[in-house]
Amino acid sequence: MTMIEPQPVIAIDRADLPEKAKEFFVQGYRLVQICATNGDSTLEVTYSFDRDYAFTNMRVILQKDDTVLPSITGSFLAAFTYENELQDLFGIKITDLAINYNGNFYKMAIKTPFLVNKSSGAA
Repeated sequence: MTMIEPQPVIAIDRADLPEKAKEFFVQGYRLVQICATNGDSTLEVTYSFDRDYAFTNMRVILQKDDTVLPSITGSFLAAFTYENELQDLFGIKITDLAINYNGNFYKMAIKTPFLVNKSSGAA
């Protein structure tokens, strides 16, 4: 018998992100990770949280021509590492970031290397 635990993915609007993160913090969740996926015309950003060994995910879909996200460092300070990575690797602009390296968290030969056009391999 295989047990598969539910791991809900809640689609949210970017404007609701800081308030929803604050709710999770108050409810005793911990931030597990933030990751992004590069689509053809969108970037998908997923925030994973844990409480009592159960994951809950929030997902924001951004159009590549509008990649601004509010920071969740007001509730989860450790998010600054993930959010700086989003800026460096995907070119996502994070507003109100508590510790902001302004695109210089990593030293890279290619600016925003994960923001490439999937079909042509070019930015």
